Amino acid sequence: MTSLELAKEAAKILDSKKGIDIQAIGVREVTTLADYFVIAAGGSSTQVKALADEVEFQLKQLGISPNHIEGHRSNTWILLDYGNVVVHVFLKETRDFYDLERLWQDGEQIDLSSVLE
Repeated sequence: MTSLELAKEAAKILDSKKGIDIQAIGVREVTTLADYFVIAAGGSSTQVKALADEVEFQLKQLGISPNHIEGHRSNTWILLDYGNVVVHVFLKETRDFYDLERLWQDGEQIDLSSVLE
């Protein structure tokens, strides 16, 4: 699976669990951290945890495990690092505060219309 396919699969999983404002940003040209960031929000800390858990579970079913996970204690920002793809799941207020979309605005906005309902 390519990193773009992985990013789209993560977005699809987040959408299936009612993630809010799901976006993918191609950051390969602006950082060495990853090829893509997938960003979504949940309406509560419970939903943030459920979204992150579902991404982790569904991708493990495909044989893909995260290299690292951060944020499970607070459930306001959970990061799942898959190497070339980093999934950020935020509580809406936390997402607004950190505003990663603005921070990575030089990245390429990825069209997710084919995977989001």
